[in-house]
Amino acid sequence: MPTQALPSIKRIARTTLLCLSIIPFTASSAHDGAEGHSHEHTNKSFFTTREKPQVLPLATEEDAFQFIVYGDRTGGSPAGLKVLEQAVADTNLLSPDLVMTVGDLIQGYNEKPEWMRQMSEYKEIMNRLDVRWFPVAGNHDVYWRGKGPAPQGHHESNYEQHFGPLWYTFRHKNAGFVVLYSDEGDPVTNQKAFNIGKLQRMSDEQLAFLEKALQQHKELDHVFVFLHHPRWIGGGYTGSNWDTVHTMMKEAGNVSAVFAGHIHHMRYDGLKDGIEYFTLATTGGHLSAEIPGAGFLHHLNVVTVRPDHISVASLPVGAVMDPKEFTEEFIEEVGLARKLRPIIESSDLLLNTNGSAAGKVTVSVTNPSPREMEVTASIGSASRDWLSTLDHQHMTLAAGERVEFDVKLQRMPDMDATWTIPRIELHPTFLGESARIELPSVSTPVDIRLAAVPADYFRGEMNQCLVMKNEKSAIRIDSDTLDLPDGPFTLEAWLNPSQTEGMRAAVAKTQSSEFAFFSDEGVPQFDVNLNGKYYTAKAKNKLPVDQWTHVAGVFDGKEVRLYVGGKQVGSIAAKGKRTTNRLPLFIGADPDNAGQPTRPFLGKIDEVRLTTGATYTEDFTPSKRFEPSEAVRLLLHLDRNLGPYVLDHSPVAGMGTLGTSSTFSAR
Repeated sequence: MPTQALPSIKRIARTTLLCLSIIPFTASSAHDGAEGHSHEHTNKSFFTTREKPQVLPLATEEDAFQFIVYGDRTGGSPAGLKVLEQAVADTNLLSPDLVMTVGDLIQGYNEKPEWMRQMSEYKEIMNRLDVRWFPVAGNHDVYWRGKGPAPQGHHESNYEQHFGPLWYTFRHKNAGFVVLYSDEGDPVTNQKAFNIGKLQRMSDEQLAFLEKALQQHKELDHVFVFLHHPRWIGGGYTGSNWDTVHTMMKEAGNVSAVFAGHIHHMRYDGLKDGIEYFTLATTGGHLSAEIPGAGFLHHLNVVTVRPDHISVASLPVGAVMDPKEFTEEFIEEVGLARKLRPIIESSDLLLNTNGSAAGKVTVSVTNPSPREMEVTASIGSASRDWLSTLDHQHMTLAAGERVEFDVKLQRMPDMDATWTIPRIELHPTFLGESARIELPSVSTPVDIRLAAVPADYFRGEMNQCLVMKNEKSAIRIDSDTLDLPDGPFTLEAWLNPSQTEGMRAAVAKTQSSEFAFFSDEGVPQFDVNLNGKYYTAKAKNKLPVDQWTHVAGVFDGKEVRLYVGGKQVGSIAAKGKRTTNRLPLFIGADPDNAGQPTRPFLGKIDEVRLTTGATYTEDFTPSKRFEPSEAVRLLLHLDRNLGPYVLDHSPVAGMGTLGTSSTFSAR
């Protein structure tokens, strides 16, 4: 539906504002900041059971009206703030009555000084709205990370002081708005997490508030409910008391819709007992993919409210979309289609040190979706130094169909030319019931064997390191070259982060299996999957930025330990058989289900070593350059590359494949 087909909305000057609460008292506006004006609140429409709440000014009342809902803002790069700025500009053009959010307003996961900076940054942008906006608390907004134990409630007190109550309700025209808080956690242990069932229950205090709020709005035409976590979808939310919440809303009889976020893609869970359930994607947050037609996009939900019904439309840039198309079944179909990959069945391609190469590659492609797909195969556009018999081969694959074809490749001897790895690239189109969805192109590197390596290659005359700028900088180690037996092992590396935001993988071979070094908002951790369960040894402090630190993880058969700078900083009892996978090991990233790099480390990495056995049993002085031994299964000095490869100094004599953006710099 083109943008001009949106219902017109009158822009009305707002000159008077009534702020409403159960008991009259004076409080500053949640959106005026520390310099805000004081308002007297006397109307009983505004209600919260929180003590000394930051009262939120309410919107001007009119007859039929529209409001807008924003998705998550965080989990991605600071560029997401630009998306938020554009959303504010778009909203001002639409001129709704008010704006709601679904949480994760700021990056958070930090200590108070940085939290305050991010809060001010977010509010400065949102305060450019011509209308009132109302916050919802998400995990990024309240979870605390820093030195020592978290304060009670983490950032809850900061949130309530600068954004508003954790739960509240108000009336606007013929509708009630109820904001719930889905990250209460366990107030006794002060633990907060969104993937542990016992922490997903709403407190008796909040349920009592909800009961009073619904009673307060019983005569209204509509009630809308907002929270961050879509607990009705199950998964990590299993064990919550959402059924109790739903029953209360059902018995109220006038709850029309519930809106949530967190999962970063659109989802519509239908009409349940007269209540529609919507989950938004993002409004500036991280997207695992940009596929607007499949619900992976930055968008706004525009809600039109009339006495007898509501309508909800999703508004990306230049289009309006129907969120009801994004059923669980549709998301699953597109998810399956996205798993399409070219598979290298065999390759006899041999690369000589003078740069010449020749050989034949056999490729297979299988349609993993339940619908027909169109696929175009070609040699990757980045592989310009290769001659190929594959020239945009077009295929139409039925559901589940598999095809196989041969490709001949040749490279002329030229040491000065760009030295790349040839890639088989696919351009897929998913043929949906009512639309053709152009999916992102996917590619797979062709297997190449090296002819010979000079004996003095690892003399160590150069001292360089890998520079990680994005997931394309990561180095790939194929699973079948690791040869790491089950049992005790040690993983170690030198790390130099350039920033600490987000969940980042320094060395990883995961997906419900294997092992990894992760950086969680800058705090390092060592994960090992044993018998299908992860055991994590985690530090308490962040790695220093722009400074080299040695990190080592040890599994000795009885426990998992983490060493930082040669000092043990974390441990957990652990035993069992390592859960393995066929995914690659990435230096600088984490493999997704398809073996592609994701969650990249940002900074520099050097001297990566994987060894059988527990190399360290007590504190030690880290070596700046590792040496090979019979127990070493991988040793990357990361001093230089041989064409598209970095060579392994261990007895395995394997090699890592550089990413398209891999670079080295002096250490």
